[in-house]
Amino acid sequence: MDKLQITGKAILTGSISVSGSKNAALPIMIASLLSENGLYLKNLPALQDILTMKKLLENFGIKIKKINSQTFFDSTNINNSLADYDLVRKMRASILLLGPLIARFKKAKISLPGGCAIGTRPIDIHLNGLEKLGVKFSIENGFVSADVKKNLTGAHIKLSFPSVGATENIMMAASKAKGETIIENAAREPEIEDLAKCLNKMGAKIAGAGTTKIIIEGVKKLSKSEHTIMSDRIVAGTYVIAAVMLNSEFIIKKIKPDLLSTPLEVLQNMGAKLEIGNDSIKVLPSSGIKGIALKTKPYPGFPTDLQAQIMALMSVAKGNSQIKEMIFENRFMHVSELNRLGARIKTKKDVAYIEGGRSLKGAKVMASDLRASVSLVLAGLYAEGKTTINRLYHLDRGYEKIEETLGKCGPIITRLK
Repeated sequence: MDKLQITGKAILTGSISVSGSKNAALPIMIASLLSENGLYLKNLPALQDILTMKKLLENFGIKIKKINSQTFFDSTNINNSLADYDLVRKMRASILLLGPLIARFKKAKISLPGGCAIGTRPIDIHLNGLEKLGVKFSIENGFVSADVKKNLTGAHIKLSFPSVGATENIMMAASKAKGETIIENAAREPEIEDLAKCLNKMGAKIAGAGTTKIIIEGVKKLSKSEHTIMSDRIVAGTYVIAAVMLNSEFIIKKIKPDLLSTPLEVLQNMGAKLEIGNDSIKVLPSSGIKGIALKTKPYPGFPTDLQAQIMALMSVAKGNSQIKEMIFENRFMHVSELNRLGARIKTKKDVAYIEGGRSLKGAKVMASDLRASVSLVLAGLYAEGKTTINRLYHLDRGYEKIEETLGKCGPIITRLK
């Protein structure tokens, strides 16, 4: 199993370009199931989760070809196979198969999904919404079975929580339902807007994506189209935090800064010096970073996917900090590993208390989930000595060969077998 060795006291120089968004790419790849004519996608990131999703879609008969800078998902002749457990168990996004499969075949059966162990993330919001479109569900022996007697029918759906996945699942199914569907208390994440843009290019009629109210007018068929995946705002935010933590002059390119307005505001309040461009963020050395209190919230609030990274920064900032995790109930598993590197963090239920001004020192640590793993990378880059991160497969799910991409910018990062 691969490990990552990081030499501390690193210096970032130059710039880095942000790749395509994993969280946008996965549902858009799944959306190819809705079309009988195929979908061309650009800017797919080279990540393990993308490879897993490709295998999962091939399980349904989709033929995937690389054509120059595009990847073509040929969904002309697909089947309604049972979703392979060994693939489904690896990622939560596989629950998004339900909506498109139901829309195309009027029935579906998939294994209950897996993914990072950061919380229960129940699928009841997905099922409750799809039920209002006319779907009947049963859960047995670890599988979710779905069936529609006649046709999916538009409905007025109010989500109990602005779940990103549920919003995407319902939106995809409703795009081929009869009549109008309204989703209220919808998630507002930019990745949902990107999915809606792709579906609309395919012939769907979706309005309001990016707001709390999405209106979908169902259509009978979706056509062949092409779409470019948005850049990954979480990867961009990670690199911004890394540069602030290392107090380096560094430019993050190919990202729309307004997608990170709340995290950038938080960093500026902590003392970071940032120059915001149209499609770039420049970090400049600052005189000092101070602690702050924050809460993770659904977009446009501070993203839970940047919580672990900013906790690493808080550990070396002046003064104390506090984070209240409002999204997932088990997303502090990186705390014990950061403490192994010299941080002093205590947790009480959903609140983490971070003592600032710590001197971090390299150690052997273990990644527990995707974002936790990259927080250890940041801490290792700052620390004195060498840090070895085990369970590297977590990191590979969301960051493209970080030893090469970030390694080209100054840090010494080595992958060990």
